[in-house]
Amino acid sequence: MSNFTVGPLFSSPVITRHPANPILAPGDVPYGPAMVFNAGVTKFKGKYVMVFRNDYGDEAKGIVAPHHTTNLGLAFSDDGIKWEVQPEPCWSWHDEEVIRVYDPRLTVIGGQCYMCFAVDTKHGLRGGIAVTEDFRSFEVLSLSLPDNRNMVLFPELIGGKYVRLERPLPVYSRGGIDRFDMWMSDSPDLKYWGNSRLLLAVEDVAYANDKVGPGAPPVKTDKGWLTLFHAVDLDRSRGKNGWEDSWKKRYTTGIMLLDLHDPGRVIGRAAAPLLAPEAAYETSGGFRNDVIFPGGMILEDSGEVKIYYGAADTVECLATAHVDDLLRLCLEGGTVK
Repeated sequence: MSNFTVGPLFSSPVITRHPANPILAPGDVPYGPAMVFNAGVTKFKGKYVMVFRNDYGDEAKGIVAPHHTTNLGLAFSDDGIKWEVQPEPCWSWHDEEVIRVYDPRLTVIGGQCYMCFAVDTKHGLRGGIAVTEDFRSFEVLSLSLPDNRNMVLFPELIGGKYVRLERPLPVYSRGGIDRFDMWMSDSPDLKYWGNSRLLLAVEDVAYANDKVGPGAPPVKTDKGWLTLFHAVDLDRSRGKNGWEDSWKKRYTTGIMLLDLHDPGRVIGRAAAPLLAPEAAYETSGGFRNDVIFPGGMILEDSGEVKIYYGAADTVECLATAHVDDLLRLCLEGGTVK
């Protein structure tokens, strides 16, 4: 159990929520969703591409059975704001072992699009990596041991190796409670992973007392890898706070800068959250209120950074900032590990 309670949290003033938020909601999807969120977003072959988590059920009654009713939806956009949802899901995976696949993260490496994802199986939660050319057919390249998730890939090889961030769930070795940290591993071929090391621990983040882990895939700048992460605090005094009987966690988004050549080295990290739940679509009316989870980040030629995030585990949203302001947060107004 956490030994302190995190107080009120606020978003950084450098962040602007898009006035069109939510940019994707259940009503935008033509095949019966109850919640659309935690999307992976990238630019690929001249288009913005979004693969989103679609948990469906009886929205009117607030009933969702996500372990049996989850697939991945697909949408395209010319501007990254207005999205055209395709008429059918792009992927679902069910067999005698696999229960569902969810939480996609997209990274383009060498002209190919790779998707990290979580997969619930009858013998544990695993993290996977797949490659696709058309977002209709996915070749699974690797699956982790249980229990691991929230994997994201860096968009290029570093030191001749692929690098990923991840969040294993070591309940036994961390005292039998949520105490999940952010790790990194590398691979020569996207199939065999090792050289794992701790990157960011819960105790490193002042506004987390429960877990920290990857968010969107990192973005390369001349100063380093701009990297988002999710930070979670638990307050047992919180009430129902959503569709479930109770929801006592809050998810915020942090930002840090990693060394270009040694991404295991944190150059700087903002001391306060970049995004904290404040808007109505983040704090009320959702499946799990007070949740922000970043799944996509795009650096435009103009210097604008688009950050795509799930809100209240129910809708998909967009926030923007200038890359110089984000770098300044990490390098000047933050902390160095």
